[in-house]
Amino acid sequence: MRATRSLEIGTGLFVILGLAALIFLTTQLPSSGLKLSFGKVPGYDVTAEFDNIGDLKVGAPVRMAGVRIGDVTAIGFDNQSYRADVHMHIYPQFSQIPVDSYASIDTEGLLGGQYISISPGGLSTYLKNGSQILQTQSAVVLENLINKFFANFSSSSSGGGAGGGGNGAKTPNQSKNP
Repeated sequence: MRATRSLEIGTGLFVILGLAALIFLTTQLPSSGLKLSFGKVPGYDVTAEFDNIGDLKVGAPVRMAGVRIGDVTAIGFDNQSYRADVHMHIYPQFSQIPVDSYASIDTEGLLGGQYISISPGGLSTYLKNGSQILQTQSAVVLENLINKFFANFSSSSSGGGAGGGGNGAKTPNQSKNP
């Protein structure tokens, strides 16, 4: 009976530790919007405004040359410019990003999550806490591209095909021999 009791306690502890690990790992996912941090993380905060952020989420990575240099910390809406206002936290070791850098929203693979990609500018003055990246490119929404493709395809195919006339009748400028 004593062995059964210690087996039950061991199983209970194992289940509790497993649930705690699952909850912790879930909060670390970029798409969850939750991050467990203990104290202020060093670095500096910058913002950028975009016309369309697509499916960008809080916690998404900020990358430069494919290297993660920060995280998206907040997303808001600017009532004056009617644009999305994205707040980013940049890690302290990346303190020499030129102020004329370019921020775009890219997608990881064909169906992956979205992230902010920063292309460096050429000035010798650098972003600092509270800076704003002025040059931005919005997210490319796959559904919009597909709709434009099919709209162009259907308009060009309904135009009568190649040759323009479409009815096969000869015009006075055409010769009788091909």
